[in-house]
Amino acid sequence: MSIKTRLTQRLRQGVFFLDGAMGTQLFARGARQGQCLELLNIERPEIVFEVHRSYLEAGSDAVLTNSFGGNRISLQRHGAAGRAEELNRAAAKLARRAVGCSGHVLGDIGPCGDFLEPLGSLKRADLIAAFTEQARGLAEGGVDGFIIETMTAVEEIEVAIEAVKGVCDLPILVSLAFDSAGNGFRTMMGVAPSQAVERLAGLGIAAIGFNCGTLDMDGYVRLAGEFAEAVRGKELALLAEPNAGRPTLEGERAVYTLTPDAFAGALKEINEAGAMALGGCCGTTPEHIAAAAQLIKK
Repeated sequence: MSIKTRLTQRLRQGVFFLDGAMGTQLFARGARQGQCLELLNIERPEIVFEVHRSYLEAGSDAVLTNSFGGNRISLQRHGAAGRAEELNRAAAKLARRAVGCSGHVLGDIGPCGDFLEPLGSLKRADLIAAFTEQARGLAEGGVDGFIIETMTAVEEIEVAIEAVKGVCDLPILVSLAFDSAGNGFRTMMGVAPSQAVERLAGLGIAAIGFNCGTLDMDGYVRLAGEFAEAVRGKELALLAEPNAGRPTLEGERAVYTLTPDAFAGALKEINEAGAMALGGCCGTTPEHIAAAAQLIKK
């Protein structure tokens, strides 16, 4: 069975648990605020490995590589643009070593932090090149598929999908970040769930859904219902990686206080709404994933 077939079939076999937040777990292990977390794949690989293992032990079926900001445009802000392929390859190899043969590794591709022309100064060809380089490193490192996440612009997602498909033929999961907008939900760039599905469903992706954003847990549950309606009748798995609720501010620091049990209860509602690929984003920990996996998988 090919790598692509194995992951695609697994996504169709019921609940599929992803992991939770990466950055806060790395900070808890000594990473510094503001540093390039992708450099840790080379400089402190043991703490990245520990985060992956903690989520696998909590019940995750897949882990995301430590490569969210691993494109050369984002890495340029840390003076590491020339190391993009190296850092992504290392991220994938670390996750692969943590998972072994039994689980799955998703190559994590996040937004570049700039806007495509004409809204911004970023040329499409430069973004294609950046995402292609990142996808190549992740593929060479041994990922089973890709997750393009925390996106707000469909155009950037389309470029990322094109880049991945230019490198390999592995499953692609897509996730957007939403805010409340009247009675519905929109990304920062004004994209509704139905619009995202309409634009992206025909591009050969395996799953679509949401992560991060600014919603509370009730909002994520309602968003899952809206997405479930949008993907009805399509061969797409529904993906949900909510934050651990809304944070409170302690000075300049965002603190997430939602308990693992409360998170698990809300994620169960999201699952019942139709989401089968489940995980967590900001503020979630291995304890949040463990509580959700124990509640939902049983």
